[in-house]
Amino acid sequence: MTDSYISSRVDAFSSTNSYGNSNGNGSSPAPHQNNSVTSPVIRKKLMGYVGFANLPNQVHRKSVRKGFQFTAMVVGESGLGKSTLINTLFNTPLYPPKQPLPPSAERPKTVAIESIGADIEENGVRLHLTVVDTPGFGDFVNNDDSWRPILENIESRFDSYLEQENRVNRQKIMDNRVHACLYFIQPTGHSLKQIDIEFMRRLHTRVNLIPVIAKADTLTDEGIADFKARILADIAHHKIQIFQAPTYENEDEETIAEAEEIASKIPFAIVGSDHVVQTPEGRQVRGRAYPWGVIEVDNEEHCDFVKLRQMLVRTYMEELREYTNDVLYENWRTEKLVSMGVAQDSTVFREVNPSAKMQEERILHEAKLSKMEAEMKMVFQQKVQEKESKLKQSEEELYARHKEMKEALDKQRADLEDKKRRIESGRPLTPEKNATKNRRFLR
Repeated sequence: MTDSYISSRVDAFSSTNSYGNSNGNGSSPAPHQNNSVTSPVIRKKLMGYVGFANLPNQVHRKSVRKGFQFTAMVVGESGLGKSTLINTLFNTPLYPPKQPLPPSAERPKTVAIESIGADIEENGVRLHLTVVDTPGFGDFVNNDDSWRPILENIESRFDSYLEQENRVNRQKIMDNRVHACLYFIQPTGHSLKQIDIEFMRRLHTRVNLIPVIAKADTLTDEGIADFKARILADIAHHKIQIFQAPTYENEDEETIAEAEEIASKIPFAIVGSDHVVQTPEGRQVRGRAYPWGVIEVDNEEHCDFVKLRQMLVRTYMEELREYTNDVLYENWRTEKLVSMGVAQDSTVFREVNPSAKMQEERILHEAKLSKMEAEMKMVFQQKVQEKESKLKQSEEELYARHKEMKEALDKQRADLEDKKRRIESGRPLTPEKNATKNRRFLR
């Protein structure tokens, strides 16, 4: 930086300062006397370069140093190509090739949750990607509660983040919340199934839902358009919220047109493939080769994979993270704290007398202690009464048993004494039987 440049900046700053502190005649203006809470925004035109225009660059450098975290969930029935699509999206083999289970293998009875993490770097930008898979979803005879393990997993991640926020040391907070959920719809061509509606209705307030039509190469272009219309009609009828690309003010026409084009492709009809095939023209492309031709994954005329990647990764990944944190997580956090009895204190922003506040807190604390003491006394008395009742019942049972045994013993003693007298007197022990026999002989 040259001396002339520095002197020009100093002169510009001096002229700006003198201009701002003068009222036209060289005297300083009167101090501002308006003490209202809301003051009008005063827009000033700078007379020279200051430097805060570099704030976006500072944020960029800080973000690059820190790195990014993103968690995506894939949900759908088996065989719809979830693992293949993830490998295709990030152009890396996150999922190893799956081996089909033999017919004799035991199938799981519930929906499993599996997480795969990977550190990806592109042009110096580091991304820690976590993919949450849900094998077993929709594969059972009864799929009524297939959504429940997935919802519990998402809310458990919210719980983990809330627990980290409440720590004393919050320097290392790991964000493992699910930022986007790709829901795979079977290419039936009719409408959403009941399991699709139930899943999205249960989870649309907890995660950013992005519906995709799997294996779109099994449908014609007209069939895909009709299928998309039916899916959107079902989503609107059941009031399901899916992720929509946000729009901002002062956007240029190109950005607005791009956002509208992405929104028009929802739900995305995609074809996933991480294999390179050769087209009839000799080009090497990612796609699937059929006897009638080649489906190119990265060709927008063949499927919506490019638009899906553009929305999920290239354009709106940060918006997905922000919406998860600012809306979905905050709504869940409010519901969680309210259900736990935590309410917002409306007196936080009011001026109060500290001594009166302490006196009020002391009175409330003493009342709380008195209430706890009364409850403990009541519980103690109840326990004592229960114990006394049990002891009294046991005493009565023992007394009745003792009386019964004593009566039996007295009766046994009387019988023995009677037998003893009969033996000493020489009489038979059973005189009735002997008398009966004598009468028979007399006859």
